[in-house]
Amino acid sequence: MRILMVEDDEALGKFVRQGLEGEHHVVDVITDGEKACAATSDFEYDVVILDLNLPKLDGVSVLRQLRLRRPSLPVLILTQRARVEDRVLCLDTGADDYLSKPFSFSELSARIRALVRRSHLPSESVITIADLKLDRVQRIVERAGRKIELTTKEFSLLEFLMRNAGHSLTRTMIIEHVWNLTFDTTTNVVDVYINYSVHSMVNENIRAIFLFEGELVVLSLEIHS
Repeated sequence: MRILMVEDDEALGKFVRQGLEGEHHVVDVITDGEKACAATSDFEYDVVILDLNLPKLDGVSVLRQLRLRRPSLPVLILTQRARVEDRVLCLDTGADDYLSKPFSFSELSARIRALVRRSHLPSESVITIADLKLDRVQRIVERAGRKIELTTKEFSLLEFLMRNAGHSLTRTMIIEHVWNLTFDTTTNVVDVYINYSVHSMVNENIRAIFLFEGELVVLSLEIHS
């Protein structure tokens, strides 16, 4: 999953980012409200973790803007404000969950998993193509019932490609979502990873077809027994 954390405490942002990356998520940390609004317009996120005490634009204002543009995007408020009035305001404004600081990372992680389970239809939380199944919440990949071990990047790449199977993608979209980097037009990392990893990451009977035409990547995944 790709997660946005909006938090002006850099040490806390780094701590949470490291923990979530250890669970194989891609995490962006942004320190002010205006940049957070811009990021949610430019990128597709699965979950937003939002502080309330933010510079430039406060968390409640960010939440209001998010709900206008992305009404179904899961948002978890993570804040020092523990008053009932603050909880009610945020929940009524559209937050899906509310966790006060200090907090346990394991609880934060569990709440994120719960948000994803509630917010996605079964077909979205578990992606299936023929007998290949990818569980986005439990981070499990299976082929015909057999569990397959993948690296973090392999899982993220396969997830992104399976979610967009049959659609046209650009190298920019792939590298920004999977590698969390600004795209360099001179790099061939996407081509190399697809050509040398995707073909063999699940097993030799899965054929991935990628047609590279300039910047365009046309993807279809064909699963063969």
